[in-house]
Amino acid sequence: MRLHIHKKGFRALGISESFVKGVSKESVLAGVVMRADMKIDGFTFSKATVGGMDATERILEMHRRLGRDDINLLLLNGCVISWYNVIDLHKVAGETGLPLICVTYNESAGLERYFRELFPEDWEHRVEIYRKNKDRVPVKLSTGHVVYIRFIGMRIEEAKGVLNRFTFEGAIPEPLRIARLLARSIVKSLDVSAGTA
Repeated sequence: MRLHIHKKGFRALGISESFVKGVSKESVLAGVVMRADMKIDGFTFSKATVGGMDATERILEMHRRLGRDDINLLLLNGCVISWYNVIDLHKVAGETGLPLICVTYNESAGLERYFRELFPEDWEHRVEIYRKNKDRVPVKLSTGHVVYIRFIGMRIEEAKGVLNRFTFEGAIPEPLRIARLLARSIVKSLDVSAGTA
């Protein structure tokens, strides 16, 4: 499938999350539908269990809940979220029928030893999905920043083109930046509400 990223109506659904480590039992997932001309025309929200293994299903539910057939691509802020809740990228791409880019921002030696240490009951399942997601590829953006990506359903040149189209400063593509801001704002407001209850 060819990605027509030059068209202003090209839409990406960017999904990011937020939670308070050591406090939150669930993380807030926020999704933003953004066109290539930077216009926002949709939102979706969910929650994932901190330390659980339900992030894949929650993301699929977010996409289904939108009920839209004009989304061209998925952008995810990492494939291991909500304290080692591993997203099955191939399942998400397969069930949505959409190409996918998963973006991270720092080099890493890998997480497998943490799965073994922290989740003795199901570390093998987490590692299996983590390995299936394959290694990350470094990409230098037109902003000069380097990001580390996993991508499905496109060539590396197309993935880089998508990221450059949606990133006009720094390293974070706009759909993911806005989604992260939304998720953080919701977590903060819930924390304030809990404190005044």
